[in-house]
Amino acid sequence: MELLANTMRPEHLKDIVGQDNLAGKDGLLTNLVKNGRLFSMILWGKPGTGKTSIANALVHELDKPYRMLNATINNKQDFDIVIEEAKMNGEMILIMDEIHRLNKDKQDLLLPYVESGLIVLIGLTTSNPYYSINPAIRSRVQIFELADLTEEAIITGLKKAAKKFDSLKIDKDSLKYIANVANGDFRSALNTLEMAYYISKDKKITLEILKNIDDKLVLYTDKNGNGHYELLSAFQKSIRGSDVNAAIYYMAMLLEIGDLDSLFRRMTVIAYEDIGLANPGIGPKVHAAVEAVKMLGIDEGRIPLAVVVSEMALSPKSNSAYLAINSALEDIRKGNIGDIPEVIKGHSLKYRYPHNFPPNYWVDETYLPKELENRIYYSPKNNAYEKNLYKVDRERRNKK
Repeated sequence: MELLANTMRPEHLKDIVGQDNLAGKDGLLTNLVKNGRLFSMILWGKPGTGKTSIANALVHELDKPYRMLNATINNKQDFDIVIEEAKMNGEMILIMDEIHRLNKDKQDLLLPYVESGLIVLIGLTTSNPYYSINPAIRSRVQIFELADLTEEAIITGLKKAAKKFDSLKIDKDSLKYIANVANGDFRSALNTLEMAYYISKDKKITLEILKNIDDKLVLYTDKNGNGHYELLSAFQKSIRGSDVNAAIYYMAMLLEIGDLDSLFRRMTVIAYEDIGLANPGIGPKVHAAVEAVKMLGIDEGRIPLAVVVSEMALSPKSNSAYLAINSALEDIRKGNIGDIPEVIKGHSLKYRYPHNFPPNYWVDETYLPKELENRIYYSPKNNAYEKNLYKVDRERRNKK
């Protein structure tokens, strides 16, 4: 018997759960379909956010021939068959799951046909395509990031799915429980709903039944369905505010609900946004702690995580680099862009290599465009590491 998650696969973008920016009434992909066009793209998002569903809806609404392959499972011969079918049809939509695992041989095979438009590629991935996908593929596609599904969106989808079952009864608290435990994964929520229905004796789903299926502690942190985001915000602000006890508490909550991905991502952001140059060694320590969890498992992995989060909270803080890059980006986006000085262009014979100029290994040169030569993006904060960097820089420039 086919699983509910498969039978619920929508054939229209309007039935996609929680991705209004892409699939809603005025969504980007909705407008593409209205205009009868489709371009190669990558759909990037967490498991259960609707990547496959969107791809499925696109091909059905446009009513065009398509094939679905997996970059890991399908071999080169399978790709050859798709290409030959594309040549016979004049066009083929290829839905590629796990596209970040596409090896070079398969890439080399596909790229000319994606380039020519004979094959319209829809890649699906849970990995950040800006890091995990070959630039040759990336430059030929549009990248769309799927939003994390809110509790409200999952509940809306569950209510619709519940109508698929004969005489199913489920109350508001049970719907909320399923949505919370699913942690943004709509497929997981559908699987839980289906199992609960067939476990129940009288076709009534209760909290008791659901907790027998998954007894993970459910933490409702607010009444508006934004608990997941509020929890992450509280975690970051506790570290930023140097409250080690609160930081450990909110980390424990994230561990208890099993939201490791969000915890790891947020720790990495905090290391560079809030601590930065005040303790520049913290970034590698966060990475090492994350790797330790993968090696040890969460039961013992909680220990290195607690060590690093404690240090993060107790560390001096600096957002000087964060402010610097924001300021530079603001200039660029406003069009404040000048020509690169001739002396530092690749062909310049006037460039002076600083390593050849002891004792400070520095030359008095202008590196910013002339239009921006007096612009200050970076300003040091009052912590030992940055004060020392600033002191060395002033001495290098023979300034007091």
